[in-house]
Amino acid sequence: MIKSALRGLAAAALIVLPYAAAPPAHAAQSVPLAAAVERLAVGTESREGYQRTSFKHWNAGQNPSDGCSTRAEVLISEAVDAPQIGPACRLTGGRWWSYYDATWVTSASGLDIDHMVPLAEAWDSGASAWPAARREAYANDQGAETSLVAVTGSSNRSKSDKDPADWLPPAPGAAVRCTYTAQWVGTKLRWDLTVDDGELAALRDVAGGCPLESVTYEPAG
Repeated sequence: MIKSALRGLAAAALIVLPYAAAPPAHAAQSVPLAAAVERLAVGTESREGYQRTSFKHWNAGQNPSDGCSTRAEVLISEAVDAPQIGPACRLTGGRWWSYYDATWVTSASGLDIDHMVPLAEAWDSGASAWPAARREAYANDQGAETSLVAVTGSSNRSKSDKDPADWLPPAPGAAVRCTYTAQWVGTKLRWDLTVDDGELAALRDVAGGCPLESVTYEPAG
C-alpha cells in the first residue's frame, strides 16, 4: 500500500510496487515511473480565470453522517498513531509522518492536507474546462490514497502551487523524490491532466534516477 510506503520512508525503507501488464480501460494500472511519465499529455497551461473557490473543499467526506470533513477523514486515515475522535469530529492526540520534510507531527492542527497536484496547477492543466461537480470531486478525492497528503503547514506553504520543475520535497534521500514524483504523475494520469514542457523535463529527470519506482493509478472517470 502507498501509505505503508510513506511510513516506510520514516524508517528509510523503500517499498517497490509490482509491474502489471496493461489492464482494461478504467482498471487500476501499475507501470514503471519512467513509462508513466511518457503517458502524460503535453499541453499549454493557462491560469486565466482561476479562483481557489472554483474547487469546493472540504466537503462532508466519504461518510457525511459521521460529522467529519474530507480534511478530518484524511487525517484519520493517514495517522501513524490514531487520534481520538471527539464530538463534531474534533481530533486529539495521534501522530503523523510528514514525508515532505521528514517530520513527526503530534497535533492535527499542525498539519495541512496538501493536494498532490495543487488546485491552481490542476486548473492550468485541464480542470478549467471541468464542471463544478468534477472540480469538487478532485478537491476531495479520497479514491486514490495519494491525491491528498497530510504534511506540515510549512512544507505545504513552501510547495504552494509549484510543479516539480520548481519544487520537490526537501527531505533527504532519493526515495522521497521518487515517491513524490510517482504520486504527482499518478494524480495527473488519474485525472487526465496535462503537463507543460518544463514540468515534463523535470519529471523525466527524476524518473531517470528511480528505476525501481512504479506508478499505480486508476482513472477517475
